[in-house]
This record gives sequence, C-alpha cells and structure tokens, in this order.
Amino acid sequence: MKVTRKIIEINEDLCNGCGECVVACDEGALEIIDGKAKVIAEVFCDGLGACIGDCPTGALKIVEREADEFDEAAVEEHLEKIKAGPKEEKMACGCPSSQIQSFSPAATPCQSANKPAAFTEETSALSNWPVQINLIPPNAPFLKGANLLIAADCVPVAFPSLHQDLLKGRSVMIGCPKFDDTDAYIKKFAEIFRISGIKSITSVIMEVPCCAGLRMVIKKALELSNKDIPLEEIIVSTRGKIVKNL
Repeated sequence: MKVTRKIIEINEDLCNGCGECVVACDEGALEIIDGKAKVIAEVFCDGLGACIGDCPTGALKIVEREADEFDEAAVEEHLEKIKAGPKEEKMACGCPSSQIQSFSPAATPCQSANKPAAFTEETSALSNWPVQINLIPPNAPFLKGANLLIAADCVPVAFPSLHQDLLKGRSVMIGCPKFDDTDAYIKKFAEIFRISGIKSITSVIMEVPCCAGLRMVIKKALELSNKDIPLEEIIVSTRGKIVKNL
C-alpha cells in the first residue's frame, strides 16, 4: 500500500559504495549493488535515518514522498532469512573449480631435486582450493579452526609478496565487492563464522572506494553471527604497498 511518508533517498553520484550505511541499517533495507548503496525494498526502510550519520560523502538524506508503507513483519522475515544463511548450492556441472581440496603449500621432494641451484622461485603458500568466495561452501574442511584471509580479488595482482607476507598459515577466500552479490557474501560469511570456529580474520582490500564494500560485508556478517573474532584490516595501494593497517 502506497502512503506519503519519510524514506531514505540515495544520491548515486555521491555514493562511493563504502557500505557503512548498510552496516548501520538494522532493518537490512540497504545493499551495495553494482558499487552503489540502494534501498532494496521500500517496505524495509522505516525512514528514521539511522544510516545517514555513517555516510562519509553525504549521499543519504530523508525525503517525504509516496512510497510503500513500512512493514515491520516483512523486515523481521527479511532479517530471519539473512540470519538463516544461504542454502548450499551444488554445482550443476562437474567443474574442477568446485572440488574442495586442502594441501601442503610446500614443494614436493621431486620438484626440489629437479630445480636448478640458481633458480630461486618462491613456493606457493596456498593451502586450499577453491579460493573464490562463491565456490567455497561454509562447511569446507579447510575453514575449520582457520586463520582466515579474505581478500579483494585485485589484491593478489597488486601486492607482490602476498604469499610470503599474508597467505602463509591462512585459508584464503577472494572476491569482488563491486561486481559480486554482497548480500550473498554476508549470509555466507555469517554462517562460516557461526559454524567453523574461525580463529582470526585478516581482510585485505585495495585503496579504491568500491573495495570498501568488503569491509562492510565482514562487519555485517560478524554482527549476524554474534561471534567476536579478532579482525585485522589491511589496505593496499594500486602500486602494491600497504598504506594502512587497522
């Protein structure tokens, strides 16, 4: 039912997709879609503006217009679905990328024996497969009791010493907060945090605005999981340098 009432309006020209408003919205009315904050359904927005103070660019404001009436019951159902987490989806094909693997990152004796003495290639520190967030089920064995590295997928290209400095001793999950489904990310990570006994989280993003969405995803997932897990946040420049460690 349409009524004239107060509701949030988002200026997409000002929005940088940081996701701070999503974390601040207790009704789950906001999501980052295609790098911008959006009201996913008018019935979820109560129009009180709790999200406004968390916007660093001033992209949010309260307006009064005709909109769907706020529906508290719909909000409760929406939040319950988020808390319940995503249903595990089975890959339709036998894609090797979906096959769960844990392995030692060290080189095999055969590989080491056949390597020329002058060859100084560093070995991979990767200990799990797959690495894409969308392909990893919450109950993956390599997540149990893991120190978890969650990285934006541009990081491994920009940061040259990722394996040596950050990946050793950690299970890794990577994805793009701009182009992927951040709501699905939140649900998946919340379930992982609830069931996998994660020991620590290291988040690594690029110094570009759209990457900040990954920080929002992790914080929202921690809230939904009701878990207190140590979180370290690292920001990498486009030239491959650590510019901030939070």
